[in-house]
Amino acid sequence: MAAAEASPRTKSVSFGSHDTALCIFPPRHLWGSIDRLRMLYDKAFEKWPPHVNLIYPFVGVESLPAASDLIISHFQSKRAAADYEELRVRLDCVGVFPHRQDNTISICEKEEENQTMLEETRKGIMEALGQKPTPCRMHMTLGQSQDHNSFPHKSLLHKASLLPAIEWEVNELCILVRERTHINDNASSEMKLWGTIELKNLSISRITTPVGLYPADKEQIHRHNDDEMGTESCSLSWRPYVFSNESFRLYTTPDQRKPSPDSLKLASYNVLAEFHHPPSQSRYALILKNLQEHSALSDVLVLQEVTDDFLCYLLRDGNIRGLYPFVSNGPPDQSDVDPLPSHLNVVVLSKWSFSWDWVSFRRHKGFIVIKFDDIGKAEGDSFIPLILAAAHLACGLTDGSVAAKKTELQSILSYLSNNYPQNPWVLAGDLNITTSAYTIEAALKKKAITPQTAKYLVDLEEMLTESGLEDSWVVARLDNLDSTELEESRQHLQEAFEGEQGATFDPTVNELAARIVGSRFNNRPQRYDRILVKAPDLFFVGGFNMFGFSRCEEDETAPENTYASDHWGVRCSLKCTAGTSELAEETSKLLVPVHLKSASESLSDMSNLKSCLVDCNVFPSNADITKGQQALQILQDAIMGTDRDRAASQARSKLSLVFVPVGSYGLGVWTSSSDIDCLCIGPVSSKTFFSLAVQRLRKAASKGVGIRVLRRVNAHSGSMLELEIQGIKMDLQYCPSAWIAETWPQALRIPANNPAWILPTQILSKLKPTRDLHYLRRTLPDLAAFRIVYHLIKTWAKRRGIYEARFGYLGGIHISIMLSRVCKLLARDARSVSVPDIISTFFNHYAQFDWKKDMVFDPFFHKRLRYVRTAREPMIILGIHAPGLNVAHSASLPSVRTINEEFRRADRLLSDDGMTWSRFLGDIDNSTAHRLEDGASDFLKAYKSYVRIDVQFWGTSLGKGSQFVGWLESRCVMLLVDLNRRLPKIHARIWPVRFVGQESSSYQEEKEYQGYYLIGLDEWETANGQEMTKDDLKLALGSLQTVLQIFEGQIRGDEKYFDSKTSWMSASVVKQSELGSLRLDGREWGEYTIGQDESESDDDSDEDHTTRDDDSEAETSTTKNSKKVPKNAVISPVYEGKLRTSADVMNRLRWDPSLNSSDYLVGYLDRFLGVKERSLDSWKTEQSDEEFIPQHRILYFKQRSDGVVVWDRKARRDDIFGSGVKD
Repeated sequence: MAAAEASPRTKSVSFGSHDTALCIFPPRHLWGSIDRLRMLYDKAFEKWPPHVNLIYPFVGVESLPAASDLIISHFQSKRAAADYEELRVRLDCVGVFPHRQDNTISICEKEEENQTMLEETRKGIMEALGQKPTPCRMHMTLGQSQDHNSFPHKSLLHKASLLPAIEWEVNELCILVRERTHINDNASSEMKLWGTIELKNLSISRITTPVGLYPADKEQIHRHNDDEMGTESCSLSWRPYVFSNESFRLYTTPDQRKPSPDSLKLASYNVLAEFHHPPSQSRYALILKNLQEHSALSDVLVLQEVTDDFLCYLLRDGNIRGLYPFVSNGPPDQSDVDPLPSHLNVVVLSKWSFSWDWVSFRRHKGFIVIKFDDIGKAEGDSFIPLILAAAHLACGLTDGSVAAKKTELQSILSYLSNNYPQNPWVLAGDLNITTSAYTIEAALKKKAITPQTAKYLVDLEEMLTESGLEDSWVVARLDNLDSTELEESRQHLQEAFEGEQGATFDPTVNELAARIVGSRFNNRPQRYDRILVKAPDLFFVGGFNMFGFSRCEEDETAPENTYASDHWGVRCSLKCTAGTSELAEETSKLLVPVHLKSASESLSDMSNLKSCLVDCNVFPSNADITKGQQALQILQDAIMGTDRDRAASQARSKLSLVFVPVGSYGLGVWTSSSDIDCLCIGPVSSKTFFSLAVQRLRKAASKGVGIRVLRRVNAHSGSMLELEIQGIKMDLQYCPSAWIAETWPQALRIPANNPAWILPTQILSKLKPTRDLHYLRRTLPDLAAFRIVYHLIKTWAKRRGIYEARFGYLGGIHISIMLSRVCKLLARDARSVSVPDIISTFFNHYAQFDWKKDMVFDPFFHKRLRYVRTAREPMIILGIHAPGLNVAHSASLPSVRTINEEFRRADRLLSDDGMTWSRFLGDIDNSTAHRLEDGASDFLKAYKSYVRIDVQFWGTSLGKGSQFVGWLESRCVMLLVDLNRRLPKIHARIWPVRFVGQESSSYQEEKEYQGYYLIGLDEWETANGQEMTKDDLKLALGSLQTVLQIFEGQIRGDEKYFDSKTSWMSASVVKQSELGSLRLDGREWGEYTIGQDESESDDDSDEDHTTRDDDSEAETSTTKNSKKVPKNAVISPVYEGKLRTSADVMNRLRWDPSLNSSDYLVGYLDRFLGVKERSLDSWKTEQSDEEFIPQHRILYFKQRSDGVVVWDRKARRDDIFGSGVKD
């Protein structure tokens, strides 16, 4: 009755206001666990603190003082009647309140006793305020969800169930009032504390001005609005968990610091979260297997997309706990450990203790900042720790996602710069930056992104560069420290696009990745996962590798044979700077820096560049690629047999042969017209291999598999078979090395300075192409971009007449080394560079290159360069491995000047506004075969006078014709050198392709061949730079005629290559008007009949000597079934035997105590001066020596005292060993 008749004061209290609330709060130290979920899932986060509402809506604001007095009176009455109990709350149960639009997920009391106490308290207060009590289940809201059948709802429900029980004694009731605000025309509100009712002393603590319940200086983070971000740490530093006594506990700060390690390995792995509830654990075992493989073991492990279920599974593994004692988050299924805040989380495991912060971007997005306790650098008495930022940036390729990525990355870098400006940094994780040029171009064409978004992707890379962070993959790749094995199994380079090198997300290989992206334009490989380092005074990158390539086996729980994740893991090895391998000071002085030159706007379109190259037919078609692969397989099967035959043969003979494509095909820069160079490596001698190979190839040819043995070439560099397999020309060489064959391909990964490479020069020469190729492929930062630029440079060089190494111009290896150096230095300094920018930088760099004093070399390989330039080397382009470091050994002063002029011309063209790729390369028209290209046409108009070398051949043996033409071309360099020496003021430029008359018929119908080599003559000036007088001109012409006569005499006087019965040559000076109508010669020399051999050297035994096996055996006799010797064949004398090598003779003369080495002279052929002599004692055999001369140039040995020749290569006489000619 008393309750029904309210007092006058009770009637004055207005009830039902949504602007006030009476509630209870948990103690502040419990807020963190609750708010880590509320900030992500509760719309009222920061508007309301963690609370349990006793009464809401409550009384009007004006009635709060009166209502407070009534509540105090109520409790005083209960206490006076001894009807008061201390109020305790324990929230240990999950509840769901369904609404019309969504669901509210909360935690509440499970025990009826505690629930009854809360209800009784509420009931008493309601009655004191004159209100009729209504049923209410007390709860604390954690968040909202939409569909109760959806995965997000089930996931949040599961997280709420993992939350440790929250229990406390209620000491006060809190009164809240709503404060309404307008921010940027957006209405908002926040519940602030008006006052508290202390239950122990039954007093009211009134606050004059209501205050917010979160720090007043905290920047407002509108976590519900994805467009606004901040970098506010939601908590102070946290300590990691450690495992102890069957459970995890928080680690306390160590009392004493440990010494900083000399090396550190960091790994990052996106483990791919499950989006089903309950989650499938089918991949978990394989993920753990990947993490415990040798290639993944590290000191610090950063995991992305970690879920509660996976983290519990991971930390139950004893091996993982042993490898990584410290972990940022404990197992959520442990009763006193919080669940992970999001479904996708970043977790850090470490061998070294640390503290950490969580820095938020927006809802569900942020990064972890790790501060190591013992890893860092000392500066005086202070210790500066290493800072690790572990991130997982926004995914996707849309305007919004890329903008979000940019903002997130800016936030990370700003946070590190503002808070840790002096500390060394590491940024690791899944950055989700799209790198494939194909994907970006396709997205632009389909208008999935705007050009501004494409620019943002470039900006992301530049932001990393400008912050001083080094990409560990780039650094390791440039230094050949990337030990990833996956590249060996990748698809052919022709199928790759720019920006796909080093991909960690590869739908073309990984089925999980392909399933995620589908068949849209983003189904290309991307290099999402990165480890970036900024620790110049602490660590340098000492290695890199990817891991996670194991597949599920049939007996494992995975439903199919797939990978553990859609990403590969990445691992970076850091080493102490005390052992850094920087360039030696002397080498650094020799390095010419490369400065980026951006391409003009008209040249920046990649589609125009590729279209231009397609018009030039430089890219092989899919059919060409298939034919090339089939030709290599046919070659291998013909020599080795089929797989079944090969296994049986190797079992019987233990013969192991390795076939390796080299040259342009091996590097992936071949065209449909290119030959395929193949090197075979095996344990038998060269003689045995080629005998066996010819026999088996002819046997295969008889079965109609499309094999033709064109000829065997025996040169001073070794033997070679020229083949044609299904219409594709192939050159097969052989290297006798059992060790290389047995350890292939691991042998290629042995460092060049390892003693294992102390091998005979001949073997090293054979291995040099494949070793150089392997180095280039493993160190180029972007092979696809390199391939496009290479094709353009080669096409340009051919059209401008400077592509032919034997004339002293550029060749494939020259371009490869020059370009790789530019690509690598740009990658080191500028990170992401477009293909047009690489091209512009390449031509600009070499247009300014001083060939007289500077050298082209790879500074990442030649860190301590000991090469000494000689006066006979006008151009130095150093290869990778010895021997024969200078690949430009055929260059002459005239050819170098020509190359330099063309580079300057190209640089000027590329600098012109409005320049196009078609104009740069010249008009492209493939309709007319062997037409005069712009370069050849310009050449025929550029000079008033020319040296015309007339070449004629009317013999029936095309082999002899090819031998004659090839040898003549090799002598042309000597002619240019002689012209430059005798007439230094006349610049001579040879065009490297033969010309023929326009009236000449097709070469298939010709019975007689006549072609011309032309040398343009420029700058007829005196030494003073003035034009020549008539007398000066006569003297110059006289000298020129003398040079040409000497050249004619040298060519015609060589009986081995020149036969006046079938060929003729002459050299004369003609005016431009006397050239007549010419076209480029399209004739291909080298069509031979089966069995026709060619020897390019009188002595082929140098190679056999190095094999140290059965090469010394006599050749087998001719069988009865041998074909009849042709009438015009050259018959060798029957007394001609095998000649001992010059190396054998030199060793005998030097070390035989019965012989006086100082009494002997070495006669050799100088490339520029002809036959010269040098004392045997002064002869250098070390290739690195400045005066080194190859052994194959030795012509004879003779005694100084009496002039008697004791060994003569040409006469095949040997008085030292008695080999060679016996009579």
